[in-house]
Amino acid sequence: MKNLRELDLSQLQTLIASFDEPKYRAAQVNEWIWKKHVASIDGMSSLSKMLREKLKETYFIPKVGIHHTQHSSDGTIKNRMILHDGHFIESVLIPTDKRMTVCVSSQVGCSLSCKFCATGYLPRKRNLNFDEIVDQVTEVNEQALKYYGKPLTNIVFMGMGEPLLNYKNMIKAVERITSPDGLGMSPRRITVSTAGVAKMIQQLGEDEVRFKLALSLHAANDFKRNEIMPINETNNIEALVEALNFFYKQTKNEITFEYILFKNFNDSQKDAEELVKLYRRVPVDLVNIIEYNPIEEADFSKPEEQVTHQFMQYLESKKVNARLRRSRGKDIDAACGQLANVDHPEVAQKG
Repeated sequence: MKNLRELDLSQLQTLIASFDEPKYRAAQVNEWIWKKHVASIDGMSSLSKMLREKLKETYFIPKVGIHHTQHSSDGTIKNRMILHDGHFIESVLIPTDKRMTVCVSSQVGCSLSCKFCATGYLPRKRNLNFDEIVDQVTEVNEQALKYYGKPLTNIVFMGMGEPLLNYKNMIKAVERITSPDGLGMSPRRITVSTAGVAKMIQQLGEDEVRFKLALSLHAANDFKRNEIMPINETNNIEALVEALNFFYKQTKNEITFEYILFKNFNDSQKDAEELVKLYRRVPVDLVNIIEYNPIEEADFSKPEEQVTHQFMQYLESKKVNARLRRSRGKDIDAACGQLANVDHPEVAQKG
């Protein structure tokens, strides 16, 4: 069986014509898929039963569904989503007074093994297809409307997996999300976060993408970054600086540094000084200083408030545009670095 959502409008028109059906039926199918987000071909009620049966002989819609939902005391909602092949991923709705943000996943598991991230301890099973990424957005958008009466305003690719190692599907998902015949969201409201794949950051620049980019930095020298992020051994800071500068030259899009503070590891005055030096080498719009969210697999902890305060004070004294980001959804393991859905139904149901 083939995925019907893989066909663009012209391909749908060719398919519909092969059934000796009028051309406008293709537009109807396209609308059912991308405007009405139908879960199955049977749900396309404006099509004749005969046409639906013909479509079903070869095609299906691998719709992503919400398997389990958890509500945090701070309003954050975490969703365990089940894919058509039985794998699980997680998506998170993060509401604030001004924004409704969805954090989406791009892979089942992850291959990068970052030491502080729960997802990094899971094997990468496969990439998500572009329509599976879009489904996360549409499902959580309905959730935002249901619980908060507001649609999504922002999308961040900061869930499970490395988006730049699923480049084609990530790009195609963004195209569909921003398309007028899709969700019609502005690309300026989309941020793609990467652990630092220099070659693909360059590719983003060559493709002149219109969305924002966030680098999960977490250490401003190679020695420390190698220790917690193995990807740095083949994509060192010098390579990332070059790639980020090229990306900005080509796109003029905002770049953010993400920097989790770990107690007695990257929270000293020297660490702050190194971060400032790196900040000045790249046209960074913002440095997000993030409080660490503990996971069972890792032996890290967050610094005392006074240490965090001193770190922030130093950055501000050096005119760094820095913001301390308090984590959301910690009580349901929905915060930064905590997404690690167990890929077994009998375990996942316990959530």
